[in-house]
Amino acid sequence: MERHLRADLPAGPRPDLSAAAHRGGGRHFPGPPPLGLYVHLPWCVRKCPYCDFNSHAARGPLPERAYARALLADLETQLDGPAAGRPLCSVFIGGGTPSLFSGEAVSLLLDGIRQRCVLEAGAEVTLEANPGTLDAGHFEGYLRAGVNRLSIGVQSLSADHLTALGRIHGPRQALDTYRTARQVGFDNVNLDLMYGLPRQSTAQAAEDLERLLALAPEHISYYQLTLEPNTAFERAPPPVPVHDVLCDMEEQGLSMLAAAGYDRYEVSAFARPDRRCRHNLNYWRFGDYLGIGAGAHGKVTDAASATVERRAAPRHPTAYLERPGAAGSRRLLDDDDLVLEYMLNVLRLVGGVESALLERHTGLPLARIEPVLARCREDGLMLRGADWIGPTALGLRFLNDLLARFEGA
Repeated sequence: MERHLRADLPAGPRPDLSAAAHRGGGRHFPGPPPLGLYVHLPWCVRKCPYCDFNSHAARGPLPERAYARALLADLETQLDGPAAGRPLCSVFIGGGTPSLFSGEAVSLLLDGIRQRCVLEAGAEVTLEANPGTLDAGHFEGYLRAGVNRLSIGVQSLSADHLTALGRIHGPRQALDTYRTARQVGFDNVNLDLMYGLPRQSTAQAAEDLERLLALAPEHISYYQLTLEPNTAFERAPPPVPVHDVLCDMEEQGLSMLAAAGYDRYEVSAFARPDRRCRHNLNYWRFGDYLGIGAGAHGKVTDAASATVERRAAPRHPTAYLERPGAAGSRRLLDDDDLVLEYMLNVLRLVGGVESALLERHTGLPLARIEPVLARCREDGLMLRGADWIGPTALGLRFLNDLLARFEGA
């Protein structure tokens, strides 16, 4: 699935949010950041062995209407606070497999969101879809409901590699799904593709990407398969390529994408001109977002109290349906949290960010991290212009090492 911020990132223990020690201290926010909305639909046909998202295999008919009502009740609860009255720059419906939901259910959800929130003019509304779970009727319903961007989880166009990944579709279904979306009228489509698959060669990775590029989507998410904790692949690791081969695959892929006219604007995101994912850009620029749905996380800034709160919903769909709007956990970010989380996001952006963004979106001055920035520049990991900062190519390659330098900064 597209590399949006996950719905199940760790939220930490629930503190006493009224304690004076959690107030913003010397922070100053000129105003709140842009606000997006993430909607988590947690069901899928079956869980893929590499997936560590909060997803659950569907058993019987989905409670579409009941879940849509719970999502809207959750949204109402979160709008009674510092998010009240703020327009939404984007909506991202992720999962799980959101395309298991009917067009009618998605329409009910999006109509309810529009009744409760103001969407900015031209707001991006994305829905994730998996081949093998939909047809033209689904696509037509999503388009009528107001979805204007699709993200299709192709992952590979090789039958053998799709089988190794535990996917329920084959190459033909993936191609048919994409072509049907085009025929119905979608003109903004992301396709996901992974490399470093079990027993995959460099030549096979190139062939996979070449076939995907021939489809000419507006956006491509191209990323390495990783064996995440608490997944079937971690418990029984498949034979994936060695490090040197993975590096060759990455360099090969970057070259092919650039030659085909795709701009790399984030570690694993590539877009045609003016087709960058606005929802994900808001994450990576440390914007605010509400999260509704089982296990969904949100981050909201209260400029008046100079605080930033993370909130998570109960993870299991049954618990979520029983108490819509109840928070599974809530946490105010301290200054160290803000610096590290800010850098975790903005350092993924290939072109960097304006220097003033740190203070605008965390309330903290750039001077706080100047010593670390200076050392990173000396080591060739970061660049600094007159009014911007960003990672070098070396910094992007060793991103985890770069990020570790900002722990406790």
